[in-house]
Amino acid sequence: MVQLKFDQKVCASCRSADCLLKCQYMRFSGHKEAHGEMMKVMKGKDSRVLTECVTCYACEEYCTRGNHPFYLISEKREDKGMFTAPRPITTQWKNMTSMQGKYLVGNVKDTALSCCYLPELGQLGTGEIFKDVASAGVFGAEFMCPAVHSHFARMSVIKERLPVVIENYRKLGVKKVICMHDECYGTLTSIASAYGMEVPFTPVYYLDFVLQRMKELKDKIKPLNITVAYQRSCSNRLIPDKLPVVKRIFQLIGVKAPKRKYQGENALCCAEIFRSVSGYKLADDVQKRNIDDMLAAGAEYCVFNCPACQTSLSEKVNKRGLKPVHIIDLCKMAIGEKEREAVS
Repeated sequence: MVQLKFDQKVCASCRSADCLLKCQYMRFSGHKEAHGEMMKVMKGKDSRVLTECVTCYACEEYCTRGNHPFYLISEKREDKGMFTAPRPITTQWKNMTSMQGKYLVGNVKDTALSCCYLPELGQLGTGEIFKDVASAGVFGAEFMCPAVHSHFARMSVIKERLPVVIENYRKLGVKKVICMHDECYGTLTSIASAYGMEVPFTPVYYLDFVLQRMKELKDKIKPLNITVAYQRSCSNRLIPDKLPVVKRIFQLIGVKAPKRKYQGENALCCAEIFRSVSGYKLADDVQKRNIDDMLAAGAEYCVFNCPACQTSLSEKVNKRGLKPVHIIDLCKMAIGEKEREAVS
């Protein structure tokens, strides 16, 4: 089975310990304590990190040396049997995402449109923006990115299933896979690389694709002139270099996203996974602080790029007076394919 490429010397010589010092859910007195705890994790010793990590993925972004602290934490948790949620929950996730030969493959040639195992993505990948690739969709557990299991410290599931997913794409003969979910792109780039898995096709980040198409459709764009708050997903932490793409799309379609406390590197995730991992109290607190911050910034819309985040927060933001909308639907509004009132 593939193994994590983690350089102990890089971690041991780190002078910042940002992976833990920047964490929004654990507190450390300074570099000495944070670095010391990471050394314990690295050496397989007991550490409070192994019990307190909420699996927000952010340390993957905070580590500027590319040494994958979150994957290491998840590996060590599994080694010690320190699973983050009750076994029935982790087993349920493993079973309901297992490959059973029930999948859908469209008219795939050189390019596939990955809808992961999220049916909402199929509907989003339609219309003028996706007219040339909409029929090339693939959907099902056989093409699902298994990164979700890292939330439950089940890295063995990822190491077992990801090579199969990659091979399933290879069998389709594709040269490109447009990943409609941050987690899929992050899995095929960050996770695959961290475990030394070769990907024999080019993963394409869907917002890169959307940005290019919106530039081609520029004559159809009518600036929306709205103020939004962007809900960054946890899986976007695996691909932080792609965050600026959102800003470029907003600029192109006339959307203003004012500065707020919980954005960029300091973003709060949707927190729904925290209900299983850390309990309802933390999840409710994070969601309230996040939505309060959106309203304080003067946002009219809450913009999502992850269907799971949207499912988790849509009702909550709507009750507070914010209109929930996926970023693709926002682009469709800008070219006249969707009415603002029709977005729910």
